[in-house]
Formats: sequence, C-alpha cells, structure tokens
Amino acid sequence: MSEVKIFAGSNSTDLAKKISKNFGKNLGDLTLSRFSDGEMSPSYNESIRGCNVFIIQGTNPPSDNILELCLMIDAAKRASAYKVCAVIPYFGYARQDRKDRPRVSIAAKLIANMLTSAGADRIMTCDLHAGQIQGFFDIPLDHLNGSAIFVPYLQMLNLPDLIFASPDVGGVARARAYAKHFEVEMVVCDKHRKRANEIASMQVIGDVEGKDVVLVDDLVDTAGTLCKAAQIIMDKGAKSVRAIATHGVLSGKAYENIENSALAELVITDTIPLKQKSSKIHVLSVADLFSKAIHAVTGNTSISSLFI
Repeated sequence: MSEVKIFAGSNSTDLAKKISKNFGKNLGDLTLSRFSDGEMSPSYNESIRGCNVFIIQGTNPPSDNILELCLMIDAAKRASAYKVCAVIPYFGYARQDRKDRPRVSIAAKLIANMLTSAGADRIMTCDLHAGQIQGFFDIPLDHLNGSAIFVPYLQMLNLPDLIFASPDVGGVARARAYAKHFEVEMVVCDKHRKRANEIASMQVIGDVEGKDVVLVDDLVDTAGTLCKAAQIIMDKGAKSVRAIATHGVLSGKAYENIENSALAELVITDTIPLKQKSSKIHVLSVADLFSKAIHAVTGNTSISSLFI
C-alpha cells in the first residue's frame, strides 16, 4: 500500500491539523511562497514520490484558494505522487450549478474541469449545494454528509416537540431526510427573491405552533433567509427555532443578523474558519468524518458507514 501523506492549504490549516491528528499522521511539510505581485508558488519540502497525497483546502473566499489548490495538485503530480486527492471541505461556486438566466457561466462545472485538468485523481467534499455537481467530474468524488455531525448533536438536545423546516423549496429533500430519520414532521418556508441575497417575501407552509423547530440548510451566507424564516416561524407560534448549516460562509452583515435574530442558536461546522465569535453560533468539527473517509479510501473499504 502506498504511503499516505496529508498536506494543508493556507485556508484550511487548523482543520487539516485536526484531520491528520485523527488519522494518526503529522501534516506534511509544504511551503507556499508568494512573489511581490501576489503570484503563488507552492513547494513540497519532502518526497512524495509514489505516495497517496491528500491536499486539504477549502475554497472560501474562492479565487486565491482555488488557484492555490490547483497549483498544489499540479506540483504533487509533477513530484510523482501516486494519487492526488483534493479534500475540499467547502466547494466554492457550487451555487452556480446551472444556467438559471441567459448568458451566465456554469461556474461549478468550470471549477470541476480546472481541478481535473490540474491532475486531481479524486475529490472529497461535504454537502455540495447541489448534489448533481458530482456528475460534473469524470473522476471519483466522495460526497460526505453533514448529517453524521448534526444528528448526534440534535439527539443530545432531546427537543420534546421537534419538527424540521426547510428555509426554501430547494432544500426540501435535505429537511425531509432529517424528518424521516427522527420520525417527525416538516414544514417549508417558501421565499421569493428580488435578487441574490435579497428576499422579497416569505411564507411558512405547515403548522409550527408549539413546536421546537430546526431549520436545515447546507450553507449560511448573509443569514438573511435563515433569520427571516426564524422570525416568521416564531410569529406563527413556535416554541423555539434553531438552525443547522454545514458551511458557515457568513459574509456581509451575517454576524449582526444572527445576533439580532429570533434564532436560539446556529449550529455550523468548521469547513470554513469562523471569522469572529458569536454567542449564538456553535461550531462542530468535521475532522473525524474526513479522517474516517481518508482511512476508507486508502484502505479500499466502503464509506457507507459514514452516512446516517
């Protein structure tokens, strides 16, 4: 079996340290140099010839981090790595997975092409915004599910009148999966947008009176949708409302919105480093999930046990 070596991109150093520790390896030695104009030049400071190389790099913010990941993949292939797996905790540009209006890019497909052209043999990621992005790749893609992190946490809370809610119609399948697992009901928040990150109207489809509502989403950006949904749900007579979202993008006025919202708490994971602390934000780690997946991939065993 080829030796496994794990390296961290500059965006995911803390998470990579946790993953490598859980895996039982030290992080590999890598240097990322920059020219004065910002041009990047990654170099491996140890031999990776014939090794299974795992490069852990999230893509938020996307531009430099995606290019850095591609350069690291290219450098590993040119250093005669046996296989290179790009471990992308948060896959940027996943919201642009189709042409939803004329003359726009399908950015998720472009990123898939870039990673493949750079030389990636495998992709590992978690909770893509749109599951069909897996089909954009002609190489194996391990799509891990954040439910393995959130379900034990929700079970620990032991909410007496639990019900799940989707903050929009597009997330119904995600919320339904949780509702089915816990054998409870679900509701849907139907929203209409004027433009990106701006909601024109929203209404709740279903009964939430006296319920402990958990909003389910894959990512939270400005938190406008979640906060508006939380307020409407509370206005409808809910006992409490909290939200779970795998990726805490948290841009713009997200932290202010969350602090001033009706949410009891927002539970996210560490796929994206938290920019600032908040009394309402609770962070769970995906390190164990990814380390188990790396074990399964390198040992040629199934990863189905990682799904709930």
